[in-house]
Amino acid sequence: MPALLHTIEEQVPCGLRLDRYVSESLRLLSRSQIKARSLEAKINGKSVKLSRQVKQGDRLELNWTDTPPVQIIPEDIPLDIIYEDERVAVINKAQGMVVHPGAGNWQGTLANALYFRRLEKKEEGILSGPRPGIVHRLDKETSGIIITAYNDEALAFLAGQFKSRKVIKTYVAIVQGSLKETTGRIETHIARNGGDRKRFAVSQHGKAALTYYKALKIWRNYSLVLLRPKTGRTHQLRVHMRHIGHPILGDTVYGSHDRLFPGASLMLHAKSLVITLPNETEARIFKAPAPDRFMPIIRRLKTEKLL
Repeated sequence: MPALLHTIEEQVPCGLRLDRYVSESLRLLSRSQIKARSLEAKINGKSVKLSRQVKQGDRLELNWTDTPPVQIIPEDIPLDIIYEDERVAVINKAQGMVVHPGAGNWQGTLANALYFRRLEKKEEGILSGPRPGIVHRLDKETSGIIITAYNDEALAFLAGQFKSRKVIKTYVAIVQGSLKETTGRIETHIARNGGDRKRFAVSQHGKAALTYYKALKIWRNYSLVLLRPKTGRTHQLRVHMRHIGHPILGDTVYGSHDRLFPGASLMLHAKSLVITLPNETEARIFKAPAPDRFMPIIRRLKTEKLL
């Protein structure tokens, strides 16, 4: 039975229940998993019901049953490891790799590779267990920095920083069209597209989403930009760039056919991540340079006279 000790350091909404805090703030277990895994809790040393309200300063002790994930098969898949210790691994995810198993992608994912790595390193002190340790996600066709956890305590610590928006994520992208403003912010609400559940769209009924952008280079029909999302909505950067009329080059879902680069894959890469690691007090910055697929396009844009 896994155990997690956690002190609530941030302010929480008045009346927030413990089960909601576990699922929505810690992102440790979903609401259905809380019941299925028989979560038990103590607050400040006393056993409580999951309906108990929590507040800043509460000391939580959480215990639950855990069973191996049937879907996740450990696979020896090479990973580009940027940093690794007994608690976390920072990885430069390759374009085309799915982060977590799902319909049609049960093998070959980052979670499969991490599960294998945890089993392989058991004797080195990394805790064994079935949790894949996925803290946040990148789209399949988005490459770049992603941080993962090797145990539940690290998972909760990292997830808390994403929840409180203390993490700084920076992406680089090539977008269609010339940005009129070199810097700006895109603030909307994003929800699932009613006609296609796999797509998202700007909607007044969605969740708040905020992205900052800065143009590094502007050509006649394309722009090289840095994107910094303050929120973490699914497909946020892709939806936002489409919303302002500059879809990301190679985006087959939110973009359009490109005459000059018809075969381009998604030109979106997570280039840096600023986050505090477990048992540390100062934030670290992890970087992954733009991948090779960016270079031929940038070289052609620099020399293409039609632009």
